[in-house]
Amino acid sequence: MSRLERLKMRKVGTKHLQQFNQLLRYVFQVTNKDLLMVGWEEREIALAKLPVLEQADVLGWFDGDKLISQVAVYPFKVNIFGRIYDMGGLTGVGTYPEYANMGLMNKLMQQALAEMQKRKQSISYLYPYSFPYYRRRGWEIISDKMTFEVRDYQFPKPKKVSGYVERLDVEHRDIKAVYKTFSSKKHAAMIRNELAWDEYWRWDLDDITAAVYYNPSHEPQGYLLYWISEDILHIKEMVYNNQEARNGLWNFVSAHFSMVTKVVGSTYMDEPLAFWLEDGDIKETISPYYMARIVDAKQFIEQYPFKNIGKEFTLTLQLHDPILDWNQGTFSLQVSPSGQGILHRSNEQPTASLDIQTLTTMLLSYKRPAYLADIGRLTADQETVEILENLIERQTPYFSDYF
Repeated sequence: MSRLERLKMRKVGTKHLQQFNQLLRYVFQVTNKDLLMVGWEEREIALAKLPVLEQADVLGWFDGDKLISQVAVYPFKVNIFGRIYDMGGLTGVGTYPEYANMGLMNKLMQQALAEMQKRKQSISYLYPYSFPYYRRRGWEIISDKMTFEVRDYQFPKPKKVSGYVERLDVEHRDIKAVYKTFSSKKHAAMIRNELAWDEYWRWDLDDITAAVYYNPSHEPQGYLLYWISEDILHIKEMVYNNQEARNGLWNFVSAHFSMVTKVVGSTYMDEPLAFWLEDGDIKETISPYYMARIVDAKQFIEQYPFKNIGKEFTLTLQLHDPILDWNQGTFSLQVSPSGQGILHRSNEQPTASLDIQTLTTMLLSYKRPAYLADIGRLTADQETVEILENLIERQTPYFSDYF
């Protein structure tokens, strides 16, 4: 029997926790020493990924009893233009090098996506350790992360606000309340349940502090998650539901003028911080962050809110998918005057041609149809491009989570 014939794909359970962690650490080159240096205890290290095996759908290849390749899918939800989608969060991807180039991960991903389809998880997100690798399997960039550095002399001058800031424990319910309101309005954002919050905090240090902005009625309107180290204030996330909360939180940051030399952090908004600051000569770096792929185009389109433009449209799309047959072929896209879409197979001549990666980034409005046509990712005549431009909402995707 060859080595390939010995391998069996099956579910990975809690009894495989040690092997699951060992494979992850080998693939991502994380040692116990690395984790101990940032304050993790031995038991915490051992149990860190137990929730994955308890709450995620984990598949693996086994050589006898040895786990040699794996992929996990978290059951998450995201907000896409106000519609709540079930999302399969892909994580824990890895194969031992001696089993590489055997097609194992491709088969694992195909099976994981097939199970997502059954669970009606019509879209999948992941954090890419290699953009080309995941692009070849149907994922595409859908969000950006902007890192910034503001020197102490560039801190914004205090602005008058009617509310106030309180420093609280990061587990305080008002933080979750603020984010719940925020994510209900932010396109592409994670709808954080307890599992999502657990993943959000999983690898953070214990010295993170929360500052919550309240209006005069003591209603939470925004929060800042931060820590101070070596005279630097590090911002993990700043969330605000109105401009006054933003001003109030930056007033709080500026109050650290005598304590820190600079503020560094990340933001996931579509607005550069430099324009908002009086002294905009700051360091900002934009980099692609998360990727997504439509798992089932028909399921996704049926839930998708096209713009209500009071007119019916029908387009015929030639769709390509590198690994999923059900997304491959010619489809008719019908959009009602109210913006309800239906996708079904068609024998008509296509009016547009694109792959699942392009369809994903286009429908999430990370890149617009006209731009995708200009760079050759969307093949369509001008009329079809204009129809797509009119049908797809214009909102920049926001995603600040990590799993």
